[in-house]
Amino acid sequence: MKIKGKVFAIWGIVASMLFLSSALPTAYGLEFPMSSAVEIEVDPTLLAASVNPIDSAAALYGSIDLAATPLGAIFSSDMALVSAISASVEMARTQIGAKKVAQVILTQEYGFDDSQFSCLNSLWTKESHWNYKAHNYRSGAHGIAQALPAEKMSVIATDWRTNPVTQIRWGIRYITMRYDTPCKAWSKWKSHRYY
Repeated sequence: MKIKGKVFAIWGIVASMLFLSSALPTAYGLEFPMSSAVEIEVDPTLLAASVNPIDSAAALYGSIDLAATPLGAIFSSDMALVSAISASVEMARTQIGAKKVAQVILTQEYGFDDSQFSCLNSLWTKESHWNYKAHNYRSGAHGIAQALPAEKMSVIATDWRTNPVTQIRWGIRYITMRYDTPCKAWSKWKSHRYY
């Protein structure tokens, strides 16, 4: 009986070591590989719902009587919302997708026009090339908006290391609080090489 216990203990250690060895080391410890080869066609209404899930929950549920609605219908609406959010996060892992998500947030949630998005595009292209994994090892700035210190982004969500939508939301919030508009932030960057 003792031999079986030791075999299982050794097998458990070997399995743990194999699992940990498959993870990629990063500056933050272990980062598990994520798939980003999924091609997703996103309906613009789903994209709007995914970048602003709290406001769009009402749009998904409509004016239904929750007391009279079967639990399965509510669950399927929640699943649709989660699916839309996941699609926008996955889409934002690419440069083009991140730009699309940022443009939707900038125009629909903040009311800015395309000229402001043009300034934001120029700014974040210079800062990170829209790469959510961008990290400045000298300063510690991280992400699409190059937050410094990077931990500031946790005011939006704690997944700021791996979620480009969190980084975009934080960056736009920072710009509007500090400079009012992306074009004013871009002007600051052009004159000082930081914003």
